[in-house]
Amino acid sequence: MIEELLPDTVVAVEAHGRDDAGHTPLHPEEEPLVARAVAKRRREFTVVRSCARRAMEKLGVPPGPVLPGERGAPRWPDGLVGSMTHCDGYCAAALARAGDLASLGIDAEPDGPLPEGVLAAVSLPGEAERLRRLAGQRPGIHWERLLFSAKESVYKAWFPLTGRWLDFSEADIEITVDPDDGRRGRLHAALLVPGPVVGGRRLARFEGRWAARQGLVATAVTVPHAA
Repeated sequence: MIEELLPDTVVAVEAHGRDDAGHTPLHPEEEPLVARAVAKRRREFTVVRSCARRAMEKLGVPPGPVLPGERGAPRWPDGLVGSMTHCDGYCAAALARAGDLASLGIDAEPDGPLPEGVLAAVSLPGEAERLRRLAGQRPGIHWERLLFSAKESVYKAWFPLTGRWLDFSEADIEITVDPDDGRRGRLHAALLVPGPVVGGRRLARFEGRWAARQGLVATAVTVPHAA
């Protein structure tokens, strides 16, 4: 699901279900991070890192620990950029060589309503109005959850390039629908604060893609190097 949202230069590995059997164990450096975690948290932490190590192997990189850095962002081996996501019953990791992409972000969420009050906290007035139109035209998708996922993907792509927080109100996201497939489409994120400088050019927007299937909504944002 995530793989179809990403360019061919990105390797994505997914895991469906709630069984962690068959996945690689944690590295010794990772164990203390979840030593006191509940079983669900430990399983997701383990499985998503197993996905990341399989992606490293596919890129020809020795699989190693994935430790949190500043603000919890994963620290990748030198020469790689990547992102991870997990929700109930689903984990995924996506990696690329730093020479192929400047940054990327992925996120997956259950295709269900957001908790009460969350949409007001994460959406701009223009976004909320566009969501209302989408819901009226295509009621089979929880568009507010998709917007939340898109904001997460934008942040995950933003932070490695800037080292700064990006508030939900600092990116205005427009969701467009594929005319041939109403359960997938594109994301256009206008940055409302000065964007990162990539290849000598300051970016004003990020682009991405989305899909909704198998009870999930998934989003991916990629930041190419300047042409």
